[in-house]
Amino acid sequence: MSALHEFFESELGYVVVLFLLFVFSRMLQRWRVPSAITCFALGAIGAMGFGLFDGDKTLHLLSTFGIVALFLFAGLEVDLHVLRRRAAILTQHLTVRIGMLAIAAYVGVRVYALDPRPALLIALALLTPSTGFILDSLPTFGLTTDEGEWVKNKAIATELLALGVLFVALQSTSAARLGLASLALIALIAMLPPVFRFFAVFVAPWAPKSEFAFLLMMAIVVSYATRQLGVYYLVGAFLVGVAARRFRESLPSIASERMLHAVEVFASFFAPFYFFVAGSEMRRDDFTVLSVVIGIALTATVIPFRLAAVMVHRRVALGEPTAHSVRVALPMVPTLVFTLVIAGILRDRFALAPEIFGALIVYTILNTVLPGLILRTPAPVFDAPDLPPAASLP
Repeated sequence: MSALHEFFESELGYVVVLFLLFVFSRMLQRWRVPSAITCFALGAIGAMGFGLFDGDKTLHLLSTFGIVALFLFAGLEVDLHVLRRRAAILTQHLTVRIGMLAIAAYVGVRVYALDPRPALLIALALLTPSTGFILDSLPTFGLTTDEGEWVKNKAIATELLALGVLFVALQSTSAARLGLASLALIALIAMLPPVFRFFAVFVAPWAPKSEFAFLLMMAIVVSYATRQLGVYYLVGAFLVGVAARRFRESLPSIASERMLHAVEVFASFFAPFYFFVAGSEMRRDDFTVLSVVIGIALTATVIPFRLAAVMVHRRVALGEPTAHSVRVALPMVPTLVFTLVIAGILRDRFALAPEIFGALIVYTILNTVLPGLILRTPAPVFDAPDLPPAASLP
């Protein structure tokens, strides 16, 4: 073992890692480099350049907290009442998304001779906005309140669709497997309300300030269960967040603004470990000239396709000027977490070619940096006709 390896396995080495993740990465934000990208790059440099952090169990545990907290936060932001109020527009939006997924998967099957399941997963990796990351980044985009609400609602609706498609894609090896996995997931979802009611009646009244710990542990346990089902941690954490939001009346503290802030702070602390560990899993063979060229080509073709889909839909449905619709479309471009998760699944379970894996990583890095570079100042307020502004929704 080299001296560098020994150093980074010592207490002082971990202190240096913490400094890089929480101080150095924030310093680069002044140049509009997202801290998530910096953390990912630090992990990749350590792994590819020096062979560090390979299989570090401590960092992997902390990264699990990070991914769980990100999707728990996204789930807590799901307001079904608001989604119902905007159901018409969001249904149209999801219909467009389904069409986009179908087109991308068809291209993968017909043009690149991929099997349907990996083709659909690649389509998800290319087209699904990373809701947790986007919600955390919204304050930095300079959007108006109404623009921010539209971005949040569209990203959440898209993620609900994507998680469903991801589940079907991973479990559809046979009808029997899909059926059993669906029953297990339904049972898991049905279990959540009684557990929350039990906590609200028998625990919370005698254990003040225990809601955060309960919510977090529920997210971790259910995330582990969904990982055993083969759909990774993110589905379970998201489901717990949605379930908690539904108990806002009977257990107000479980989905209060204070709880949302606490989960957001928790996610902002542990998420850097997730991105750092994701970077440490990169290999030199993943990043060749070909993979970089493919990644840039994907960015140049897929991003305009995604932007145009949102802008044209909003123009037709709301009569919204292009200058405003682009400000809703751009913040939905980052796919960081979803692409990293699906790229890992594709590599581990479908033997994805290294150049395609690397291309997906290049693509998600570029699309994650893009919104912060373009969205610099707020635009004038635009109110869609015959629709209540988001700020006035209960």
